[in-house]
Amino acid sequence: MFTPLDIENKKFQKQMMNGYNVDEVDDFLDELTIEYEKLYKENAELRNQVESSKKDLEQYKSIEKTLQNTLLMAQKSADDIKKVAEQEAEQIVKNAQDKVQFSVEEITKETENKRRELMELKKQSDVYRAKMEALLISQLELLKEMKEED
Repeated sequence: MFTPLDIENKKFQKQMMNGYNVDEVDDFLDELTIEYEKLYKENAELRNQVESSKKDLEQYKSIEKTLQNTLLMAQKSADDIKKVAEQEAEQIVKNAQDKVQFSVEEITKETENKRRELMELKKQSDVYRAKMEALLISQLELLKEMKEED
Protein backbone atom coordinates (compact mmCIF):
# COMPACT_ATOMS: atom_id res chain seq x y z
CA MET A 1 0.00 0.00 0.00
CA PHE A 2 1.32 3.43 -0.85
CA THR A 3 1.98 5.99 1.82
CA PRO A 4 2.10 9.74 1.29
CA LEU A 5 5.89 9.45 1.63
CA ASP A 6 5.97 6.94 -1.25
CA ILE A 7 4.08 9.37 -3.43
CA GLU A 8 6.27 12.26 -2.38
CA ASN A 9 9.47 10.32 -3.07
CA LYS A 10 8.37 8.93 -6.45
CA LYS A 11 10.77 10.16 -9.14
CA PHE A 12 9.98 10.16 -12.85
CA GLN A 13 12.52 10.23 -15.64
CA LYS A 14 12.72 13.60 -17.28
CA GLN A 15 12.83 13.82 -21.06
CA MET A 16 14.75 16.55 -22.78
CA MET A 17 12.00 18.96 -23.77
CA ASN A 18 8.72 17.35 -22.87
CA GLY A 19 9.03 17.00 -19.09
CA TYR A 20 8.18 13.70 -17.46
CA ASN A 21 7.63 10.44 -19.29
CA VAL A 22 3.87 10.33 -19.83
CA ASP A 23 3.65 6.53 -19.76
CA GLU A 24 5.57 6.39 -16.51
CA VAL A 25 3.32 8.99 -14.89
CA ASP A 26 0.21 7.19 -16.18
CA ASP A 27 1.47 3.88 -14.81
CA PHE A 28 2.10 5.43 -11.43
CA LEU A 29 -1.35 6.99 -11.36
CA ASP A 30 -2.85 3.61 -12.28
CA GLU A 31 -1.06 2.05 -9.31
CA LEU A 32 -2.38 4.80 -7.05
CA THR A 33 -5.90 4.22 -8.34
CA ILE A 34 -5.67 0.52 -7.56
CA GLU A 35 -4.45 1.22 -4.03
CA TYR A 36 -7.21 3.76 -3.45
CA GLU A 37 -9.81 1.26 -4.66
CA LYS A 38 -8.47 -1.28 -2.16
CA LEU A 39 -8.82 1.26 0.64
CA TYR A 40 -12.31 2.14 -0.50
CA LYS A 41 -13.38 -1.51 -0.53
CA GLU A 42 -11.78 -2.11 2.87
CA ASN A 43 -13.70 0.85 4.25
CA ALA A 44 -16.96 -0.61 2.92
CA GLU A 45 -16.14 -3.97 4.48
CA LEU A 46 -15.42 -2.33 7.82
CA ARG A 47 -18.75 -0.56 7.68
CA ASN A 48 -20.45 -3.90 7.00
CA GLN A 49 -18.67 -5.39 9.99
CA VAL A 50 -19.88 -2.55 12.21
CA GLU A 51 -23.43 -3.10 10.95
CA SER A 52 -23.14 -6.82 11.65
CA SER A 53 -21.89 -6.06 15.16
CA LYS A 54 -24.90 -3.86 15.78
CA LYS A 55 -27.21 -6.68 14.71
CA ASP A 56 -25.40 -9.06 17.06
CA LEU A 57 -25.90 -6.58 19.90
CA GLU A 58 -29.65 -6.44 19.19
CA GLN A 59 -29.76 -10.22 19.28
CA TYR A 60 -28.08 -10.23 22.70
CA LYS A 61 -30.59 -7.67 23.95
CA SER A 62 -33.40 -9.89 22.68
CA ILE A 63 -31.88 -12.86 24.51
CA GLU A 64 -31.67 -10.79 27.69
CA LYS A 65 -35.33 -9.78 27.38
CA THR A 66 -36.32 -13.41 26.86
CA LEU A 67 -34.39 -14.39 29.97
CA GLN A 68 -36.13 -11.67 31.98
CA ASN A 69 -39.54 -12.93 30.81
CA THR A 70 -38.54 -16.43 31.84
CA LEU A 71 -37.64 -15.09 35.27
CA LEU A 72 -41.09 -13.50 35.62
CA MET A 73 -42.83 -16.78 34.74
CA ALA A 74 -40.68 -18.67 37.27
CA GLN A 75 -41.64 -16.22 40.01
CA LYS A 76 -45.29 -17.20 39.52
CA SER A 77 -44.53 -20.80 40.46
CA ALA A 78 -44.90 -22.32 43.91
CA ASP A 79 -43.02 -20.72 46.83
CA ASP A 80 -40.49 -23.52 47.11
CA ILE A 81 -39.74 -23.50 43.41
CA LYS A 82 -39.83 -19.72 43.44
CA LYS A 83 -36.70 -19.41 45.62
CA VAL A 84 -34.69 -21.86 43.56
CA ALA A 85 -35.94 -20.46 40.27
CA GLU A 86 -35.13 -16.89 41.33
CA GLN A 87 -31.57 -17.85 42.27
CA GLU A 88 -31.01 -19.70 38.99
CA ALA A 89 -32.67 -17.03 36.90
CA GLU A 90 -30.70 -14.27 38.61
CA GLN A 91 -27.50 -16.15 37.87
CA ILE A 92 -28.53 -16.67 34.26
CA VAL A 93 -29.47 -12.99 33.91
CA LYS A 94 -26.22 -11.92 35.53
CA ASN A 95 -24.24 -14.14 33.18
CA ALA A 96 -26.23 -12.88 30.20
CA GLN A 97 -25.74 -9.27 31.31
CA ASP A 98 -22.02 -9.87 31.81
CA LYS A 99 -21.85 -11.43 28.37
CA VAL A 100 -23.87 -8.60 26.84
CA GLN A 101 -21.78 -6.02 28.69
CA PHE A 102 -18.60 -7.70 27.50
CA SER A 103 -19.96 -7.81 23.96
CA VAL A 104 -21.01 -4.17 24.12
CA GLU A 105 -17.57 -3.16 25.37
CA GLU A 106 -15.86 -5.21 22.67
CA ILE A 107 -18.12 -3.82 19.97
CA THR A 108 -17.61 -0.31 21.29
CA LYS A 109 -13.83 -0.78 21.26
CA GLU A 110 -13.95 -2.26 17.78
CA THR A 111 -16.20 0.54 16.54
CA GLU A 112 -13.87 3.16 18.02
CA ASN A 113 -10.87 1.46 16.45
CA LYS A 114 -12.62 1.40 13.09
CA ARG A 115 -13.53 5.07 13.49
CA ARG A 116 -9.89 5.87 14.23
CA GLU A 117 -8.81 3.87 11.20
CA LEU A 118 -11.36 5.68 9.07
CA MET A 119 -10.16 9.06 10.35
CA GLU A 120 -6.56 8.06 9.67
CA LEU A 121 -7.50 7.02 6.14
CA LYS A 122 -9.28 10.33 5.66
CA LYS A 123 -6.19 12.18 6.91
CA GLN A 124 -3.99 10.18 4.57
CA SER A 125 -6.35 10.96 1.71
CA ASP A 126 -6.22 14.67 2.56
CA VAL A 127 -2.41 14.58 2.70
CA TYR A 128 -2.33 12.77 -0.63
CA ARG A 129 -4.65 15.32 -2.21
CA ALA A 130 -2.60 18.22 -0.84
CA LYS A 131 0.66 16.71 -2.08
CA MET A 132 -0.83 15.98 -5.48
CA GLU A 133 -2.09 19.56 -5.65
CA ALA A 134 1.35 20.85 -4.67
CA LEU A 135 2.94 18.57 -7.25
CA LEU A 136 0.61 19.80 -9.96
CA ILE A 137 1.22 23.43 -8.99
CA SER A 138 4.97 22.91 -9.08
CA GLN A 139 4.68 21.20 -12.45
CA LEU A 140 2.62 24.12 -13.74
CA GLU A 141 5.27 26.54 -12.50
CA LEU A 142 7.96 24.44 -14.16
CA LEU A 143 6.06 24.51 -17.45
CA LYS A 144 5.62 28.28 -17.16
CA GLU A 145 9.37 28.70 -16.56
CA MET A 146 10.17 26.48 -19.49
CA LYS A 147 7.81 28.49 -21.69
CA GLU A 148 9.37 31.75 -20.55
CA GLU A 149 12.86 30.40 -21.30
CA ASP A 150 11.83 29.53 -24.86
